[in-house]
Amino acid sequence: MRTSRWLVVTYTVIILLGLLIALPNVLPQSVLQRVPAWLPHEQVSLGLDLRGGSHLVLEVDEADLTKERLQSLLQDARRVLREKGIQPKAVVRSQNQIVVTLADAAQSDAAVTELKTLANPISTGLSAGQSDLAVTANGATITVGFSPAGISANVDNAVQQSLEVIRQRVDQVGVSEPTIQRIGANRVLVQLPGAQDPSRLRELLGSTAKMSFHMLSPNNAPGPGVTMLKDDEGRSYPVLDRVEISGDRLSDARVSFDSNTHEPIVSFRFDSAGASRFAEITRQNVGNPFAIVLDDKVLSAPVIREPITGGSGQISGSFSADSATTLAAMLRAGALPAKLTVIEERTVGADLGADAIKMGIYSGIVGFVLVAAFIFVLYGTWGFLANIALLIHTILTFSALTLVGATLTLPGIAGVVLGIGLAVDANVLINERIREETRKGRSAFAAIDTGFRRAYSTIIDGNMTALIAAAILFFFGSGPVRGFAVTMALGLIISMFTSVAFVRVAMIEITRRSKLKVLNIRPLIPFSPYDKHIQFMNARFFGIAVSALLSIASVVLFIHPGLNYGVDFRGGIQMAVRTTGPADLGTFREGLNTLGLGEISLQSFGDKNSILVRAQRQEGGEEAQTAAVTKLKAEVAKIDPTATIEGTDVIGPKVSGELAWAGILSVVIASFAMLIYIWVRFEWPFAVGAIVTLVLDVTKAIGFFAITGLDFNLTAIAAILTLVGYSVNDKVVVYDRMRENMRLYKSMPLREIIDKSINETLARSLYTNATAFLALVPMAIWGGSAVSSFAIPMVFGILVAGASSIFIAAPILLFLGDWRRRHAKAAATDTAVEIIPPEQGRPRKSAS
Repeated sequence: MRTSRWLVVTYTVIILLGLLIALPNVLPQSVLQRVPAWLPHEQVSLGLDLRGGSHLVLEVDEADLTKERLQSLLQDARRVLREKGIQPKAVVRSQNQIVVTLADAAQSDAAVTELKTLANPISTGLSAGQSDLAVTANGATITVGFSPAGISANVDNAVQQSLEVIRQRVDQVGVSEPTIQRIGANRVLVQLPGAQDPSRLRELLGSTAKMSFHMLSPNNAPGPGVTMLKDDEGRSYPVLDRVEISGDRLSDARVSFDSNTHEPIVSFRFDSAGASRFAEITRQNVGNPFAIVLDDKVLSAPVIREPITGGSGQISGSFSADSATTLAAMLRAGALPAKLTVIEERTVGADLGADAIKMGIYSGIVGFVLVAAFIFVLYGTWGFLANIALLIHTILTFSALTLVGATLTLPGIAGVVLGIGLAVDANVLINERIREETRKGRSAFAAIDTGFRRAYSTIIDGNMTALIAAAILFFFGSGPVRGFAVTMALGLIISMFTSVAFVRVAMIEITRRSKLKVLNIRPLIPFSPYDKHIQFMNARFFGIAVSALLSIASVVLFIHPGLNYGVDFRGGIQMAVRTTGPADLGTFREGLNTLGLGEISLQSFGDKNSILVRAQRQEGGEEAQTAAVTKLKAEVAKIDPTATIEGTDVIGPKVSGELAWAGILSVVIASFAMLIYIWVRFEWPFAVGAIVTLVLDVTKAIGFFAITGLDFNLTAIAAILTLVGYSVNDKVVVYDRMRENMRLYKSMPLREIIDKSINETLARSLYTNATAFLALVPMAIWGGSAVSSFAIPMVFGILVAGASSIFIAAPILLFLGDWRRRHAKAAATDTAVEIIPPEQGRPRKSAS
């Protein structure tokens, strides 16, 4: 038995290329700079949870955008009607439309024709070519509004413009390596590494920065065409609605300092057209006050002392250096086309990011070493080959992450570690199959060929179920959870090369060169779970009863006391605080409850020096959230001046509701996807058994969250979905052996076939559960709070999944098989057709 030389060369090239691509990830920058330019230099990008920074999701305010566009449309409608000599009684904005009331109904057709000229064709999307306006007439009354397609087009254009404005604003303040991208139809994701001031970021990115210059009402009173606006100190000004000069005429804005007060001011300059218009306005209004307005707030309201012909001016006020810099940056970048609302905000401190890297690397290395040692003990020198395959698997995983430009997060590291555990699963399956074929007396090459061939379909089925879970995680998840899904999926795909293709070629070459006649895979420590004849089905009623009681208890715990929902699902503010010594929860609770921010809860996490502070979402929009975060930080510093804020999350109710719905939907879809896959690959009794077992496994996992008080957040949903895939994977191996034995032993009773199959796969189940357990335990202990909601439940879930495959899924299959046999016999009696029981093959008609 020989392997193609070209195949060996191909595999060698793939491994060497993977090593070259992955190598820059472990080289320090000083060394990487000296590497020749023709060699790879790219590194895997680190997520904000590993290097610190701020993450914001902003949403275009559709109502505000429509209001602005209608205001512009109102002026245009008045203009076109006036130009055509059509005199309306009134042209007003009413809710989301313009209402034109004509003095003469006979002019209705002419007015509609002119108003339709204001429409613009939609240029992109499925509605391309359609009008963005809807104009309808009813006698002397005409309504003009944006069509649904027009509103969608306005939002789409606003998002595109917002991306560019945000990019320019971020560039103005000098943040390196920002991530600015569109997500969904009306949202923008902004990630700024190293940025730690959420209030400044909210001001920089969320402010529309729509600047305009207005004259004040001469009689100093509100009235038609006059709006009362306030400044920062609460003073009101009667501002005329007419815009004399808009902010888009600004050509520059810089921070400077007042020569008398030495306070920060913002100096601005108009372009040529703006300068000419500004000179004209100031020449005509000497002695009158005018207002500089930014986002419906008066920045300054000076009196014009003399004509300003130089085309420049300055804005003074109670600016700090940072606020003046931010305002200048916004004015230079230009105004946003619509108001952007911050609906999600996460800030991670640089120290926490550095600690997360250390914990992730440490727990990953320890997990790898534990798994490698266990495999070496199980399979001796052949285990050493499996460990080489694991090392290659890890290298190729990081090379793939580098090639696809993925961002590595702490949950992503957990995905890499879990991928190692699942890759070992394939090695265990293959080695156990080869051991089994050797015990049957096959030669070395025959054992390799048969072992790989019979293990292959089981490996494919197991990996497919895990890939289904990963795909659903990626589709419904966000941020770090998606990173976990990517790394786990890549690990599964790569394991098909390292654990199957590479190991097969290596085993054949070693066997050929060593001239082995028999392939004995001996463990270092004798342990033999083989040739057992345990009658597991004798305990089927006990197993199902215990499982049902535990699931019922889990449901009760879910109802009361319930889950400890994280900020992802209930919204509000969450702040991670670290103290230099053991934190006094009572002192912190007493101080924070005096802030008037509503319900505030505190809990320890990680160690005695870490506190998690949660506050409900505040009324009053985004400014209220920023003010609440500032109050919390100030009070924490007052209670313990040595305390540091390691991270802050602010989640709006809209996002939390979406995340909760997506989490529930993802678990349901994953379960149905597993049902369909198993139904197609096996038969319906197998699918029913797997789904019933999944429901019981998931309820126990939820009960575990309830009884332990772990945060139930997006990471917890990732854990449950991964558990779903892992649980089905475990059952697929047992089911595959049952199906094989049903074909081999057609006359054997179904109960005996099930017991025989479980005994034959017992070693594999124990070993793979042990390897996954060893891979995740270090992550559960040292992984930190970011992955504790994943690793700890997964450790529990592995134990539950292993037991349920034997004591739940198998008995259900036995019950359904017996029911189908009885049903088949009854049908045979009624129709004079002899039906062979399911364990004896397919039905056939008897000769009459």
